[in-house]
Amino acid sequence: MEDIRVVVAIDFGTTNSGFAFAHKERPKERETYNSWPDDSGKFKTPTALQYDSKYKNVIAWGVNALVEFQDAVDDDESNQLSRPVELFKLHLLDLEEDKPWLPPGLNYEQAIKDYLTEMRKLVEEKLSSRWCNVKFPSQVKIILTIPAEWPPHTTRIMRECAYKAGLLDKLSSNNLEFTTEPEAAALHCLSVVKEHDLKPEDCGGGTVDITIRKLLENNELGEITERVGYPCGSTFVDKEFLRFIGEKVGINALSDLKKNHYKQIQNLVQEFFCRRIKFGFKGRQSEWRPIRLDLLHFCPSLENYVIGDRKTEMEKDGWIIKMDFTPVKEMFDPAVNKILELISDQLKASKEKCSAIFLVGGFAESTYLLDKVKENFRFQVDKICVPTLPITAVVRGGLSYGLNINTVKTRVLKWTFGIEVARKWVPGKDEVKRKSPGGLIYTFESLVKRGSEVEVDKPISKVYYPFQANQKAVTFKIFYTPEEGGKFCDDQGMKYINTLRIDIPDIKHGLDRPIKFSLTFGKLECKASAYNEKTKKKYNDIDFYVEE
Repeated sequence: MEDIRVVVAIDFGTTNSGFAFAHKERPKERETYNSWPDDSGKFKTPTALQYDSKYKNVIAWGVNALVEFQDAVDDDESNQLSRPVELFKLHLLDLEEDKPWLPPGLNYEQAIKDYLTEMRKLVEEKLSSRWCNVKFPSQVKIILTIPAEWPPHTTRIMRECAYKAGLLDKLSSNNLEFTTEPEAAALHCLSVVKEHDLKPEDCGGGTVDITIRKLLENNELGEITERVGYPCGSTFVDKEFLRFIGEKVGINALSDLKKNHYKQIQNLVQEFFCRRIKFGFKGRQSEWRPIRLDLLHFCPSLENYVIGDRKTEMEKDGWIIKMDFTPVKEMFDPAVNKILELISDQLKASKEKCSAIFLVGGFAESTYLLDKVKENFRFQVDKICVPTLPITAVVRGGLSYGLNINTVKTRVLKWTFGIEVARKWVPGKDEVKRKSPGGLIYTFESLVKRGSEVEVDKPISKVYYPFQANQKAVTFKIFYTPEEGGKFCDDQGMKYINTLRIDIPDIKHGLDRPIKFSLTFGKLECKASAYNEKTKKKYNDIDFYVEE
């Protein structure tokens, strides 16, 4: 029997991560961890790993894997250290552009496992100092928040990584739950609805992962649009800054500098761009004062890689780049405009009026982003604001979810789910190549379509019958697709999930053996089940562990 004493929410972020926890006996006493090694006072630590020179063993993680750690050794020695591994979470997405760098021999699943291992050590240490009688991990419920745009198979990958990291005592443990980042953010925003005079039937939205939620009675949430997400957070603003620098000195020169002196690139981005420009940029030209960037101060090795006319030009300017308003604004605009597009699409998809938009997450601190959202949607939405400590919204919301999973009442599906079914092949109607040796054709039949709002933990069912009177077994092959429907299980985009096989030995009933097949969309890891309507026998469930 489950004996959960403590709930821990882990926000495993692209650039920064954090965790929060609470005892189930005192759910109001919630703590967001802020005592990171060498970075105390922050609610998150960088999602970064420093390996040894062969990328086999982790020697530092979090802030210690970045510039501050490398500053502890002299420059010649630090250049021999392995390049920090960052942004590896993005490998779970099908990005159009090249995925973030990973060293040869290190796959992203290993990096995720290694990072969660370091996180687990800290979580375990913290919980043992708070409650010496809590057994880790058997008495601890872990909530992992995941982006809205992740396809279903990523929960399987994250579960395996969490197990290998020691967060679970067995792979199939019920001690791990998933919730999406916009769902967690929406749950956190429940704590501020009274401040904004929101009542049931009002709704709020998320950030780069976006959904529209309906506030129900008793502080419960329903989902009324399909959640969406896109990799367009503040990391991509940094990327635009480096693209701008690359245009000045040459892309190859910047690439060589990154390869051989990664510490200097980090210094340039973190110490100059983030601290002097990104964090304070308001997007108001009248308030902008040009900033001089001394490239060799932050990147002293850069001059060894710049060649030709670009080197002549940079030497003429003393390796100084003047950061004017327009190019800086252009660094923000691709990410900001994509966020505006995502919000607009969500508002159009909603059949109900949206009463409030809450911006949460690290990028929510951007004055420019907030101003642009207000400028674009002030006539559609009455209240647009940033709650207190937006950077902790996801992890605190994840904790709220773990303490009261029943808070979420409905979800809108991002995929169409169904099974493979057989019928007689019809000449002239069906393709010859689809005809099986037994004269059958196998097609895809959807049980629930993308965009459907489903009640949490309420089965969606349909009754099926055996195809042959002497049939002693039935298999339900489950598939999903991003399309609203599908004709065959080998259609483009169609993905196999799992197979539920059941025995039906009572052949004396012939074809009259109704079997109710159900899909339950409660948690992000869902279940398929079958029930014999005649014998009242319930067959074993299978979890929705989606295969690649």
